[in-house]
Amino acid sequence: MAKTKRRLIGAVVPVGALRGKGSMGVGEFPDLGDFARLCKKMGIGLIQILPVNDTGYWSSPYFSLTAFALHPLYLRIEDLDEFGKAGTLVREKMRTYGQRFDKETRFPYEAILRAKMEILRDIYAAAKGDILKKAAPGGTLAAWLGANSWVKEYAVYRRLKEANGEKGWKEWENCRSVSPADIEALWADPKFRDAQLFWVWVQEALDRQFAAAAKAVSDAGLVLEGDIPILMNEDSCDVWAHPEYFHLDLSAGAPPDMYSPDGQNWGFPLHNWEAQSKNDYAWWRLRLKVAEKYYGAFRIDHVLGFFRIWSSARQDNTSILGRFVPYIPITDDDLMDLGFDEGRIRWVSRPHVPTGEVWDSLREILNGWGNMDSGSIVPEVERIFSQVLDRIGSEELWLFKEQFKGERDIDSLNLHQVAQKYLYKAWHNRLFYEYEKGRYVPTWFYRESRAYVSLSEEERARLEALLEKRRLDSEAIWEEQGKRLLSILSAASSMLPCAEDLGAVPDCVPRVLGSLNILGLRVVRWNRAWGKPGDPYIPFEDYPELSVCTPAVHDSSTVRDWWDNEADQKVFCDFIGVPSLPKVYNPGTAKIVLQKIASAASRFRVFQIQDLLHLSSRWYAPDPASERINVPGTYNEFDWTYRLPAPIAELEADADLVKAVEDLAAVKPARGR
Repeated sequence: MAKTKRRLIGAVVPVGALRGKGSMGVGEFPDLGDFARLCKKMGIGLIQILPVNDTGYWSSPYFSLTAFALHPLYLRIEDLDEFGKAGTLVREKMRTYGQRFDKETRFPYEAILRAKMEILRDIYAAAKGDILKKAAPGGTLAAWLGANSWVKEYAVYRRLKEANGEKGWKEWENCRSVSPADIEALWADPKFRDAQLFWVWVQEALDRQFAAAAKAVSDAGLVLEGDIPILMNEDSCDVWAHPEYFHLDLSAGAPPDMYSPDGQNWGFPLHNWEAQSKNDYAWWRLRLKVAEKYYGAFRIDHVLGFFRIWSSARQDNTSILGRFVPYIPITDDDLMDLGFDEGRIRWVSRPHVPTGEVWDSLREILNGWGNMDSGSIVPEVERIFSQVLDRIGSEELWLFKEQFKGERDIDSLNLHQVAQKYLYKAWHNRLFYEYEKGRYVPTWFYRESRAYVSLSEEERARLEALLEKRRLDSEAIWEEQGKRLLSILSAASSMLPCAEDLGAVPDCVPRVLGSLNILGLRVVRWNRAWGKPGDPYIPFEDYPELSVCTPAVHDSSTVRDWWDNEADQKVFCDFIGVPSLPKVYNPGTAKIVLQKIASAASRFRVFQIQDLLHLSSRWYAPDPASERINVPGTYNEFDWTYRLPAPIAELEADADLVKAVEDLAAVKPARGR
């Protein structure tokens, strides 16, 4: 599909959220065709979905086990060619599981996945003779395997992961380190033929069903937009089979902000761009080629990572002491040029702990927590001084012992949480982080550090000038890297790229995205002139045409939840030119708010399906928070398991909803810049 220049209204929905007439408690690929019919009726021109790659028993679609294989969760079992071989017992299981799961408000991810895998293995066993014929030379499964070379690695990896109790590959008894020849030998070993062919059979069926669903969306005149995360889970087939493509000693994440004061440490390894360039980024090119079979557009999750990425040491849990990669470091010579001798370099780069601070801080934390008696402080303080800190001569100052390399070393002491909380704070208290011998970066909160506060005004001015020069020089590297990588990826596919460019965005990012005709992301509630009096919202007519405008994302509250519990309603009402709206969200409020957003100059104006459903009074959950897709930083059965409140056919029968969305889709967008 050619890269579309049409200006469209879009609906964002996770595949698993769909309720179709044949699905087993969770949305399945064939349901996309029915959803496309509803969207076309409502005037919607784009459907955006979350990643659909296999994540195993992780419900988050961003914790993928593979860059290529699709998730068995979304397979329509009854549409399998071999379903006719299923016996009475399998059909009874299907009925029982279907009745059980369809009653759930949110889908029970793990229970459904285990049920589906159980049934798939039953069918595979019953139809193995037919499947083996298809896998023989000249068979349809053999032909598919030949056209999808990645599936061998995936099948071997999945078989090994299952044999090791679903543990990550670093914990396997064998095959932790493999070469391409090793993988080929494992694939060819007749002992493992059946176990590995199972995964090939499942993937061929998934590919066929998803391709048919994507065609149904396209035939309806809609664009299907996929989501391609930049990073890979460390426990993935790709990192296991191609560790040379990644930096396994670092963990990607995001720096601290108002929502995550400790930053975000995702645990994903960084891309080794230099290693990947040696074969002209073949892994990325294949990834896009596979995605292109289904999508007309794709969302690049965390596009900033192509420019530079925030990374932390593997010894840390938070990312407070992270750093941007790449970044031109500060060196010992730089610090000496500022007039710092060896002692002062140590002062600014290592946390120094005053004796009295340990006692005072534990007492202060204790008073705030109220769950530790003051007598318990003494042994905890004694352990800190004996096991954690070394005194500097006869001074009342202490340094962390040399063996402490990160927060996990503090965790290993099993101190009381009050003492641990203090040590984390003390560990972070430094101006510079020395990540390699003689190579330093400023910490995120360096101006709050003990060392920075102790500097004279003249020293601070000279230091700030050096840091600003490093930032500008580093940004030039980021711009060159981002433009080079995104140019290659954009040219490798006919899909329209849409970038998720949220966070601390360097000035070079919008320049590069614009030069490559890549759409950026504008989330209305965060798209403000930060720093100006009142932090005013950016007018909708000022949104760039090369952008995607949305009022909410999968990691945020819905518009309803935001309006009822988070928004400054008066400020927003003034912004949209409506003096007042009801304090409690209702379909009338939804119509006004969403239509104003639909008038943005952006090429795509997309809305989560929950926000569209709120245009009808029939689809309001009692608790607006229950309609969220994900709450960042939490890991539970709630996240990523949102379901539509009714089957697609029932939504289609809601005339008020269909008419309200039709009216929304008819809103004329402003002229884009």
